[in-house]
This record gives sequence, C-alpha cells and structure tokens, in this order.
Amino acid sequence: MRKALRWLLALVVLVGTVSTAGAATAAQQGATGTDIKDRLLSIPGMSLIEEKPYTGYRYFVLNYTQPVDHRHPSKGTFQQRFTLLHKGVDRPTVFYTSGYNVSTNPSRSEPTRITDGNQVSLEYRFFTPSRPAPADWSKLDIWQAASDQHRLFTALKKVYSHNWIATGGSKGGMTATYYERFYPRDMDGVVAYVAPNDVVNDEDSAYDRFFETVGTKECRDRLGAVQREALVRREPLEKKYAQYAADHHNTFTTIGSLDRAYEAVVLDYVWGFWQYSLLSDCDTVPADARNATDQQIWDSVDTISGFSAYTDQGLETYTPYYYQAGTQMGAPTIHFPHIEKKLIRYGYQPPRNFVPRSIPMRFQPWVMPDVDSWVRHNARHMLFVYGQNDPWGSERFRLGHGARDSYVFTAPGMNHGANVAGLVPDQQALATARILDWAGVAPAAVRDDPSAARPLARPDAKLDARETERERALRP
Repeated sequence: MRKALRWLLALVVLVGTVSTAGAATAAQQGATGTDIKDRLLSIPGMSLIEEKPYTGYRYFVLNYTQPVDHRHPSKGTFQQRFTLLHKGVDRPTVFYTSGYNVSTNPSRSEPTRITDGNQVSLEYRFFTPSRPAPADWSKLDIWQAASDQHRLFTALKKVYSHNWIATGGSKGGMTATYYERFYPRDMDGVVAYVAPNDVVNDEDSAYDRFFETVGTKECRDRLGAVQREALVRREPLEKKYAQYAADHHNTFTTIGSLDRAYEAVVLDYVWGFWQYSLLSDCDTVPADARNATDQQIWDSVDTISGFSAYTDQGLETYTPYYYQAGTQMGAPTIHFPHIEKKLIRYGYQPPRNFVPRSIPMRFQPWVMPDVDSWVRHNARHMLFVYGQNDPWGSERFRLGHGARDSYVFTAPGMNHGANVAGLVPDQQALATARILDWAGVAPAAVRDDPSAARPLARPDAKLDARETERERALRP
C-alpha cells in the first residue's frame, strides 16, 4: 500500500513538472505553436546574430536584409542590425530607435515599461555595422530610413499582430516622427522624446532666447565665465590639447586643425551643460573662472564638452548624423554676447566641417518644412515630450488645428533626458493613459479615469536603467 502510494505521489509530481515545463515552453511559442526564434528566422532576409538570456523575456540580436535604395530594390542590399526583446506575441510592440547605433544589451524604453510589451530596437542606416558597402551617401535620408522601419515592421507584423507604438529620444524622436509622416498607417501611436524641429535652418534666434533665460543668472554667469576664460587662455590650453591628442593618437584632418577643434569644444560648453545637467549641478562649475587654474578650466570643459569630440576619431562614429544635419535636418547656430568677438575665430561651425570632404553634401531646405507642416495638420496619436531646460527644445514640434488626440508636454526643470515620468502629475497620468490606449492595453479603470493610469510592467532595475549616452559635441 505504501509502495503504491509513493508511486502515485511520484506520478503526481511528474505530471505537475511536465505541465509547468509545458506551460513555460508554450509561453515562448507563437499562436502556431512554433518557437518564437523559429518564427523570426522563417522571415525572408532575417538572420540571427545571437540570443542572450534574460528572465521573463527572450532577447535576440538580429540582422535584416534591406535594400540600399527602397525606390530601386534591385540595386543592392545591406544588413541592418536590430534587437528584439520578446515578451509575447499576445502583447503590443514598441518600435524604438535612437537614431544612431543600437545597443546589444537588453533594455526597455519608457513606452515598453508602460505597456509591458515587446520592443524592437533598430540601428539607423549607415551607422556601422549597418552600412552598405560601398556607401552611397545619397541614400542616407529620412525617407530611406523611414522605409527601413516600414519594411521591418511589415515583416514582423505577421508575428506581432497586436498594436505598435513608435518611440525614440532626441534624434530617435525625430526618427519616429519622420516615420509617422511617411507611413502614417503603420503605427497605432508615437511617443517622441526631446525631438528637435529645425524648420528653417538659417533662423535660430529661438536658441539665443533660450540661453538668455535658462536656469538662473548666477548659473548662466558662472558657465559663461568659464567658457570665456577657456578662450582667453587658448594658447596654454591648446598646448595641453596637443599633448592630449598625442597621448591618445588623435588627429584633426576632418575639421582641419587642432585650433578649430579646440574652439568647437569650448563653444559647446554652455550648451552641453544644459543638455545633460540640472540647475543643481551649477555647483560643480568653477565659481571664479578668472582665478581658476588652467587645469580647473580644462577639467570643467572636458567633463562637459569632451576634448575628444572633434578629433577624427571622435567624429568618425557620427559621420552619418553630421551628414544628415548638413543635408536635411539642419543644425543650430547660436551667438555669444558675453564673449568679445576677437576671442572667437570660427563660431559655430557647420556640419560640413565634421564630414570628410570625400563625401559630397548639399542641403535640401524643403525637407523639414514638409515634416513640420504634416505634423501640424495631420498628427494622430502623437505625444511629444520636452525638457524645460533642454536647449534642443527651443525649436520643437507644435500642433495645429488638424491634429487629433496628440499632445506636446514639457517636463519642468528637466534636461535632454525628459520623459513622461518627469511631467507634472496630471500630464503624466494623461500621457500614460493615452499610451496604454494607443497600445490597446488600457485597463477598464484607466479608460474610465485616466488619473488611474500606471505602467503595466513591474520595475526592473537592470532593464530600466537609463542609458543616457553623453553625446559629446553638439548632437541631439
């Protein structure tokens, strides 16, 4: 009897174990019962680079074959890298891009946390290794990049059939907006963070007005004094820069000279502070610049602007950005009323100076006005979030009478890392509720009362760690 009872208990445990394992396996399978990796790799043009384990998810680094020219697909292809954080085919999917390289470490954007969904993160074309060879730079434009997203979305939508939200920060927010402009039927919503909107490239007075009032006068004066002092001490600090360059094997072929690079770094100083720092960080800036040592001036400028930024080695990674800034997106120019003209030799230099001369560039002034007009008159389910103290928000997207269920919010006191969580409570709740609704996962309580909106995913310190990469030099 005891033997029979032991056998029966063992059978129950075995059945329970098999059932649990089966449920776990089923959770990783799609509606067809096929493992999600197999479903992805069955898509033509899809290949696996690696799969990394992460509890509660499947995480893949993949390549997708894209045409170099979407207007003429027969004229060559390239491999575009992207990552997939897989939660389940029954969940919404967030389509994220930084507008630059893609990180191959698992992470969640804010809309992914809010919706508890999957996340596709796409590397922007021409950022290595997602660069055609040979590189025809004329095929690097916002329509071609939007078409990359459209084509990948079309392929993945067969697997992830629920709602999709496009998102990104800074240049990634611009990218999400351009994607919506050219393919407005793909996404169910767009969340664009701190996205600059340089409609008229030669009109940048909004930036000058911003720097006249941002923060406090005490902080502005302190920053301005350090910036000026770095130009007053150009000779001794450039000697230091030359030694720095020699020690790091840095060269200055693209920008033209160490002197040009030095001034570019110094002129980025005030902008860089407000882009990445808070008003409370003014205490880290030398209070008495005139009596500060050369090393103190150097350290402050290097910490905020980065003396590596305009070396050939620092510029190389960002050639695609500067190319786009100089051909379509535009770039800001500001003035320095607190610095005597005799101290400034070059001023804010154009993107052309940061791209090798072997790459031809010609600016297309009609591109940004087209996008701006489209957003004003056609925005649907679009949310723009800006930081009060972020210089890039000086020229921003705005909504016109044709916009529907779309919003522009500003997070008080925040910089280039502004997000929904930093908004005032009523705007935070409304933004969260709209994202949940656009994703098709808003609980009934939220539909009845938006103030009840909360992110659906449980916090995860590793996945949710904000990788705010400090973009050295003046880049969004």
